[in-house]
Amino acid sequence: MKLLRYGLPGQEKPGVLDQDGHIRDLCGLTPDIDGSFLASAAWLRLQALDLSTLPRVEGQPRLGACVGRIGKFVCIGLNYADHAAESNMPIPQEPVVFNKWTSAVVGPNDDVRIPRGSEKTDWEVELGVVIGRTASYIEEDQAMDHVAGYCVVNDISERAYQLERGGTWDKGKGCDTFGPTGPWLVTRDEIPDPHRLRLWLEVDGRRYQDGNTATMIFRVPQIIAYLSRFMTLHPGDVISTGTPPGVGMGIKPEPVYLRAGQTMRLGIDGLGEQRQRVVNA
Repeated sequence: MKLLRYGLPGQEKPGVLDQDGHIRDLCGLTPDIDGSFLASAAWLRLQALDLSTLPRVEGQPRLGACVGRIGKFVCIGLNYADHAAESNMPIPQEPVVFNKWTSAVVGPNDDVRIPRGSEKTDWEVELGVVIGRTASYIEEDQAMDHVAGYCVVNDISERAYQLERGGTWDKGKGCDTFGPTGPWLVTRDEIPDPHRLRLWLEVDGRRYQDGNTATMIFRVPQIIAYLSRFMTLHPGDVISTGTPPGVGMGIKPEPVYLRAGQTMRLGIDGLGEQRQRVVNA
């Protein structure tokens, strides 16, 4: 099942994509696709519904982030060995953990704003994992029971802010619009193995990233169990699991960074595509 949120920013309504690719309205069943909805397991009951009986949403409305009121937006860095190499960083022995501020979250096709003064804004296509059950001090063999589903994340990054301005990575990761999420939350039953998904990203039609989650260093169960030792994961939290090689910072002989007027297009097998226009803040 592909759950989604549609409508103007701040006024998104819950929906689901039917088998013919049409949006069906879920307002009669839930106020939103958020942590409360996921914690109640109401989404599991939706699987028994005939989606064609739900009201059809006409036209092509804007899609919001596929999870409303995200509690924590936790990210894993350097989780593909070849991306660590292009970043001139060692392969981590434990997951590298940082955060995006929830004010970074936008819809999958909303504009991405280059921060004022930025010269090194970069892209990163990533597999997002959405938590569906509270997780604290769990073991790896329990981890997947706590997953509601998966989504596409573009982990936009300002490299100078991240690496050259002191402090932690968070400074360059959490700028406004730096967290496009969606287009939909694909429930875990539709993705039997999240470690066999192709993920890719293009800028102005040029393919820069073309990887596969099979090459992750730390897999989804490891990541969830690891994080649950440092924080309680709640329904509606999102974990972005790292990016394959091909980011702008790693392009040889000279890095390539985003400029206003460009368009990013990215996607993951079974999870849909995003498309963002780059603008100046």
